[in-house]
Amino acid sequence: MSLTTGTLYIVSAPSGAGKTSLVKALIDSEPNIRVSVSHTTRAMRPGENDGVNYHFVSHAQFGAMLERNEFLEHAQVFDNLYGTSQTWVEQTLAEGFDLILEIDWQGAQQVRKLMPQARSIFILPPTQEALRHRLTNRGQDSSEIIERRMREAVNEMSHYVEYDYLVINDDFAHALSDLKAIFRANQLAQATQQQRHAGLLGELLA
Repeated sequence: MSLTTGTLYIVSAPSGAGKTSLVKALIDSEPNIRVSVSHTTRAMRPGENDGVNYHFVSHAQFGAMLERNEFLEHAQVFDNLYGTSQTWVEQTLAEGFDLILEIDWQGAQQVRKLMPQARSIFILPPTQEALRHRLTNRGQDSSEIIERRMREAVNEMSHYVEYDYLVINDDFAHALSDLKAIFRANQLAQATQQQRHAGLLGELLA
């Protein structure tokens, strides 16, 4: 087990901003970063796998977990419920891994109250037109659902001011570079380096 405690990161974005693709690219290139797998009541989409993309549960199962206070945060997004296991988060951080929570602004507010040391990142699209184009190109939703997502996106994006960092996903490679820079800078913070290099610092100051 690592002697260094990991950092908890909150990453939020409106649907279609590219958050999932950016986070996947980040964790594929950074072995010490994990992403939380949330529980959700929404239906599984084509290409998704239970336990990989989400833990897919029924409304009854989700309600039972709520009653047992198992969630660090939970929220309703459209007609579906989402929640993050508190025990799993605490265990992962204790093992020294940085951990990403892909949650909306409602969940982020809950997490900040319980874990104020968490760092938060909001990802924005370059324009509303680009966001609409990305949602349409998915080919998963009807025009009515896309319009609903667009209306919700404007409300979601207004909460960017609550976050520590802001990344604009205009060019994917550039946005990924920005995301990596945030994580690298936090890994070099004095408190983190003091944990990681306690032996060296002790020798240098002997």
